[in-house]
Parts: sequence; C-alpha cells; structure tokens
Amino acid sequence: MAAAAVVASCGSGQGQTAPDSTTSRSAASTTGPAPESTSLTTTASSTTAPAPASQFVWMQTADGWQASQPAPECPAQPMLGSPIDLRAVTSVLYPGQLRGGDYKPHGGFRFDTSTDNAVSVTAPLEGFLVRGARYLVDGEVQYAFDVFNNCGIMYRVGHLRELPANLQAIADTWPEPTESSASQAIVPPVFVAAGELLATKVGLLASRNTFFDFGVYDYRGPNEASGSPEYRTAHPDGGELAFHAVCWLRGWLPPADDAALAALPPADAVSGAASDYCG
Repeated sequence: MAAAAVVASCGSGQGQTAPDSTTSRSAASTTGPAPESTSLTTTASSTTAPAPASQFVWMQTADGWQASQPAPECPAQPMLGSPIDLRAVTSVLYPGQLRGGDYKPHGGFRFDTSTDNAVSVTAPLEGFLVRGARYLVDGEVQYAFDVFNNCGIMYRVGHLRELPANLQAIADTWPEPTESSASQAIVPPVFVAAGELLATKVGLLASRNTFFDFGVYDYRGPNEASGSPEYRTAHPDGGELAFHAVCWLRGWLPPADDAALAALPPADAVSGAASDYCG
C-alpha cells in the first residue's frame, strides 16, 4: 500500500492537528479529487477485509467536502459500532466544548484504571483512511487518523500511541514528528472494514494518561449549532469540522452503548457535560 505525504500548514484553525494532554486539534486537509483506493487487509481478527464497493467518491473543494458522484445512502441509525470496549471507560469527553482553552468539536474517552495504556480501538464504521498525523506530546509520539465513509460520514481518532503493523507502515512514510506536526493526506485512500483494528495503546505511556479522541462529522449537511450566527462568529475556522460535528453520544451508537455512556461522568473538570451538539 502507498501513502503519500501531502503537507498542510499547521496553525490555529479548526482543521489542524496538534497535541494537548486530553485532546488533539484537528488535522488539516488537502484539496482535490481523491484517487482510487487500496484495500487494507490486516484486521483485528487477522481476516481479510471485504473489498470496498467502489472508490472513494468525495473530494475537498473551496466549499468543503463534496461528493464527486452520487453518494450511497448512509446506514440507518444507530450507524456506528463502539470503537472500544465501553466497560473499560471511566469518563467521557463531550464534543463541542472548550477544553484547555481551545474549542474541541471532537470528544473522547478516558481509561483512568488502566495501568499500561492498552486499549484496542477499532473502526466503528467502514470507510477510507484519508488523512493522518503523528506528533509529539511530552516527548511521546501520538497518531491520528480520519476515516471517511462514502455516505458522507467521517470520524477521527486521535492520541493513538501504538498502531497495528499495517497502519504503522503508513505512518512511517510521514515526516518525523514534532510538537506542531502537519497532517498528511493518505494517497490513495485506504479502505478499512468495520471492526478493523486501529490502535493497541492510546494516550501517554510515561504518565499513564490513558485516553483518546473521538469525533464524528456529517457532511450530508451542516449541524444545528452552525445555524447560529453567534456560533459561526465564535468559530470562524470551523467550516470543515465544527459546523459538521455531531453528538455521537446520542443515537449514533447502539442503545445499550448510549445508556452506558450516559451513566459515566464527564471527563473535563471545567466544561463537564456542556456541549454545543448534545443539548
């Protein structure tokens, strides 16, 4: 499989990736039509992933992500599986809130009883790896990936610490990580099946800070929050992420998972369960 590193400049906007101790900034993107995809065949169960039904059909334009041909219908809700074993989660980071002085369209999970950062993160929905990043936090390498389903749903996983060999091979083609790393386009996009293993450890090993970021973005249309002029003024760089982020804690996961997450405390001590997307 080939992964071309297309560098996007890193700054302060909603579309970039950079580290913090609980969440990462979002990854920047490149513009242009997506080439045909390759298939990722190493999975958590060591089985072969099914071939994708078609090539990746989305592209970035001046007006944001657009389908270059008719996109398939999305699965009925709840369309996502849980990316982790929820029994190990101790608290939840809510999407659409201020954390550490920055606005975070994504949420995440904490695992405060973990002693070795071992958390298996799997793909909650099939899609195509379109971008990734590796960066440094407190001297430790962290990884992030964007996975885009052809129906118009993208999800982001960040602060991954150890990857399976197939993803590590992609990440190894990127520039050496820095504390302000640019994101990298994955060209051609790489297909991943639902349930595909994305990481085996997360967070920061030295401090035993076990967490990872999880955000979901719906490009079939803007979210409700973005309909507010005040929200758009407050987040002028939010066109790609903040204006399409969803409350994946409500109705996107199986009902039992929704209930399990609702019973957990919020992870951020300041913002708590406040969320522009979850009401």
